[in-house]
This record gives sequence, C-alpha cells and structure tokens, in this order.
Amino acid sequence: MSQAQSSNSNFPETDFNLLEDSEDADNHTSDSTATRLSLQFQLDESYLGQRIDQVAALVWNDFSREKLKQWLKDGHLLVNGNTVKPKYKCEGDELLTLNVELEVQTKSLPEDIPLNIVYEDDGIIVINKPVGMVVHPGAGNSSGTLVNALLHHYPKSAELTRAGLVHRIDKDTSGLLVVAKNLESQFALSKQLAKKTVYRVYDLVVYGKIIAGGTIDEPIKRHPVDRIKMAILPGGKDAVTHYNVKERFQHFTRVQARLETGRTHQIRVHFSYLGFGLVGDPVYMSRVRVPAGASELLGETLRGFKRQALHASKLGLVHPRSGEDMMFEAPWADDFAQLVEVLRSENQAY
Repeated sequence: MSQAQSSNSNFPETDFNLLEDSEDADNHTSDSTATRLSLQFQLDESYLGQRIDQVAALVWNDFSREKLKQWLKDGHLLVNGNTVKPKYKCEGDELLTLNVELEVQTKSLPEDIPLNIVYEDDGIIVINKPVGMVVHPGAGNSSGTLVNALLHHYPKSAELTRAGLVHRIDKDTSGLLVVAKNLESQFALSKQLAKKTVYRVYDLVVYGKIIAGGTIDEPIKRHPVDRIKMAILPGGKDAVTHYNVKERFQHFTRVQARLETGRTHQIRVHFSYLGFGLVGDPVYMSRVRVPAGASELLGETLRGFKRQALHASKLGLVHPRSGEDMMFEAPWADDFAQLVEVLRSENQAY
C-alpha cells in the first residue's frame, strides 16, 4: 500500500499545480449512499442567464441532460427548494438540490478476479492494473474486465455509472487507476480530471534518442480511414503531453511523460508523431526494429515484447471527501523492468 505526499523533482513544481482543489467539487455537499443520492450545488454569477437544464448538465455531467430534465419535471431537482421548468433562466445565486433513487447502472456481471489494490477507503479505490486487462466491457470483451472485478470486490459499484470509473488506460498498458466508490466521489474526481488537476505520470520506452524534454501540444481525433487508430489532425480535441528524458540508450530512450489531457492513445500518438514510436506498440509501430549490431538477447527481447512499453507509474489527486493531497506510485510490470535491464546491459556493451 502506498500513500505518500510527495513532489516529483523531475519536473518543475510550477508545471503541475497539480493538487489544487476543484471549485465545483468544493461547492458540492452530499450525504449520498450507493442507492440514494442527495446532492447540493451552489451556483455563482458565472451561470447567470443560462437555462437550468443546461447548467445541471454541466454540474452533474455523469447524468444525461434528458434524465436531468425529467428530474426537474418530477421535482427531484429543485432550485432554491422549488420546482422549476427546464427552460428556467438562472440568476446566478441559486442553490440546486438533487434527491434521487439510483437504479443499477451496469448490466455487467461480477467476477472473482484478483485486484492489485494500492489504496482503498470509503470513497476511492486505487488499483495497479496489470497488462492485458480491459478496463470496461465492450465488443468482444464482455468478461474478465476491471469492471467485472470491481463488481465482485464492491457490489455497490453496480449503482454507479461505469462502476465508478472516471478514467481509463489501454488494455496493454499497466499501472494506476482511481475508481470512485460513491457518486459524490465520482463527481469530484471527474471535476478534477476536467480541470486538469489530476497528476498522471507514465514511464515509456521509445525507439530513437530524444535529446531533451519538452511539451507536445497537438490535437487528436479518430483516424479517418483506420478506425483502430487515433491521429493528429485539424479539428481534433486538444491534447497536451509534457515529457522528460530519464535514460538514453544506444538506440532507445526511456521517457517520463505527464498527461495534461487524457485523450485515447494520447502518449502513443504524440510520440509516434515525433518519430519516436513506443517499443512493442502493435498499432503505431508497423514492425519490430532491431538495431544493427544488437545482441541476440536484445533482439529476442524486442521481438518478444508484444505490447506498448507504457506504464502509468504515478497518480496524484485530492481526496474527494477529506480534501487531502494524495500521491500513489506503482512499480513497473515485470516485462517493462526486464526490457529496461536489457537496454542498460546493452548500453554498457558499447
């Protein structure tokens, strides 16, 4: 179990500003349980003139706008204690109160799958996800996922959207994820992610020698032809990755990257765009590249590394209930550690 307050000396502290309180999370009060929800939110002048259904969809974005409109009509969502129509225009000082009975939000089944739990309390679970585990069920992955495991470990997560998930990492990326255990925590963590105050650091190994750290600020959207891929294209969503060089090898570089945004395949797409594809990446590297003169061990290691060399190593957040700054770390997966050791030994041979 790892719970420590820490700073990362590899990045300037001013880069991160990482553990700020989320204003929206601070404005929430709740006495929620997993089945019955009671939430309040105090509006301010920034909401002046906006429709109440639009404001509610911004404040409580884990629910659809249509569901929130229905709750307004049914009297479950009140404005200053009164029922109002969805088209009501906000004056900017109202108190919103939401009282609802939650229904089961997932049809996935619980499965007794071991979880590597780094930390758990009544509000959150921090998990070190192994390589090969899909986070959420989908086409071709109806079982064996993190959601299935969560439903067994904490059955009340069935009453939360996506079983409490607030972010994801790829199937073949290992490392840290935070999961909410109640809706109050889910809202607060989602707000922190939206405000870019969650600290997410990844370790990766790329082909080529990167000279120095920097920032990649390039928009990402779905590839227009190959729908498995994401691509850097005009009109894509903002995507920002900050990175530092940690180790240089003869033909490779170990990098530490911090996500400012969290787009699908963001790190993989950004470094591929720079010409430094991740070792083992089956989507963005068309083939295994074994450098001329490489040892037999390095060649075997590269050919045997069948997934992207990427690990979510550090996660920092503000606890949604206590307000405590929390930092978690997870050691590399065995295959990642072995890859780095082989590269180090190869480097010494030159």
